[in-house]
Amino acid sequence: MANKAYKFRIYPNAEQRVLFAKTFGCVRFIYNKMLSDKIEYYKENKQKLNNTPAQYKTEFEWLKEVDSLALCNAQQNLQKAFTNFFTNPKSGFPKFKSKHKNRKSYTTNNQKGSITLENGYLKLPKFAELIKVKQYRLIPSDYKIKSATISQTPSGKYYASILFEYEKQVQETELNNFLGLDFSMHELYKDSNGNEPQYPRYYRQAEKRLKCEQRKLSLMQKDSNNRRKQRIRVAKLHEKVASQRKDFMYKQSRQIANAYDCICIENLDMKAMAQSLHFGKSVADNGWGMFTTFLQYKLEEMGKKLVKVDRFFASSQICSCCGYKNIETKNLSIRAWDCPDCGTHHDRDVNAAINIRNEGMRLVFA
Repeated sequence: MANKAYKFRIYPNAEQRVLFAKTFGCVRFIYNKMLSDKIEYYKENKQKLNNTPAQYKTEFEWLKEVDSLALCNAQQNLQKAFTNFFTNPKSGFPKFKSKHKNRKSYTTNNQKGSITLENGYLKLPKFAELIKVKQYRLIPSDYKIKSATISQTPSGKYYASILFEYEKQVQETELNNFLGLDFSMHELYKDSNGNEPQYPRYYRQAEKRLKCEQRKLSLMQKDSNNRRKQRIRVAKLHEKVASQRKDFMYKQSRQIANAYDCICIENLDMKAMAQSLHFGKSVADNGWGMFTTFLQYKLEEMGKKLVKVDRFFASSQICSCCGYKNIETKNLSIRAWDCPDCGTHHDRDVNAAINIRNEGMRLVFA
């Protein structure tokens, strides 16, 4: 069995929006309350407190107005945050959820048909009326709903991410066509065939307007209606940039997944690259991590493969024709070079992509 989620935009009426706001608030409250009690109990007794949302419903009766499974999922999220902290302390101690963050969400589970999606309408627990959905695709009849996550973006839009369970039957594809991709800050990547996608840098295109709108926002009086309206304008601009980037990544990854059996890439640490080279804004606008994630799940669904080559593999320094290693190409300013042994002229990124493809093929057939 496998899981797959589809995200749909929903259009709740005024009454439904009120219940969503209550649920978002209760989920945030129960998370913070349980975290606070755990911290206080540990300070006093040096022991772990096993508290549940049900314990708070007597004191805070308004918690009964919202979906109990949403509160239970908040408890599970808190437990997961503690587990992550004790497993990897670098992830940080669980933090309190802020009321002033503009992105809100909660998750509920399907129990005995409590969640349904039919004919463009969504049924959720605690909601008397069906919620209108912009259902852009049909769901196969053998898919079963497991859970639904309702979210509200900073611009005020509502979305439902519905998780389905289905029987996965994928036939492995024979790996014949290989493609190497070398990360490029400006073009997203260059492949081993010498092609590049001409990635539009959406954030850089919108940066001037964003700077202007954010300056207006910073000068407005807090808690005023004008500031609230301006915040939504800024949020919509950021949302548009993110949507444009995601749309490009979806389409580009689909084209590559359809055309090739195996894609070879470098296993890069994008966070470290952004911090060490001071390319934070450019790396974030590039979206390489998002692209590789989309590419991987698309390939896996088709029985194909994504191979990750070690990031310390000297792909830019090795001649893809004769194997000569040119140490001088450690200097990133060198974008093209001629091999001293065989005389081949190399474009730095295309040569690296060919070497990544060859190394990926070696790993697959080793």
